[in-house]
Amino acid sequence: MTPSRNRVTPMGDIVAISLRGAWTGNRGILHSGERIVRFHAGDLWITCALGFKGRRQEQWRPGHYTFLYFHDEAVSFAAGHRPCAECRRDSYNAYRFAWAEGLRADVPSGREMNRRLHGERLVRGTRRRRVHEAPWAGLPDGTFVRLGTSPAVVIGPRLVEWTFEGYRARHPRPVRGLADVITPPSTVAALNAGYPVQIDDSACE
Repeated sequence: MTPSRNRVTPMGDIVAISLRGAWTGNRGILHSGERIVRFHAGDLWITCALGFKGRRQEQWRPGHYTFLYFHDEAVSFAAGHRPCAECRRDSYNAYRFAWAEGLRADVPSGREMNRRLHGERLVRGTRRRRVHEAPWAGLPDGTFVRLGTSPAVVIGPRLVEWTFEGYRARHPRPVRGLADVITPPSTVAALNAGYPVQIDDSACE
């Protein structure tokens, strides 16, 4: 069976691959029929639980947001999403409080987070992805960086490459210099403050 185009990469691209997702989520209504016709429909980009209160998730429903899928939460964060306030209320609040602690700011509203994340993940007025420089030494586990042309997740002293088949090659993490960071800076701050991001077990083996 040909996979649908509804999987999200760490760079935020929407692709048709068979890699299973641990989370779903959305960016609004992106489809017409069974085709993705837009990249996003606003600044609300969320990560949701696969199941919630027995609701049936119907893909490609006309006039309804488009279900997207993420390999793990670290991938969803790299893509620029945040936890949903409805189906993941505890994670949403943990993220907000970690955001405030990491940025030394007031606890933000959902709308404030949406606005800031949107500016951090995309070049204004385009679909072009922003990448931010940051010292290797300060990057917490779960942060995605660009390793050559490949995305890779930081786990302790290692970088683990992400591919369309899942996590693969391991590399030593540099101890000096600057990294090209894919995960938005505000989310990196939340991770540094202790938000317990979910990373697929295959990356941690």
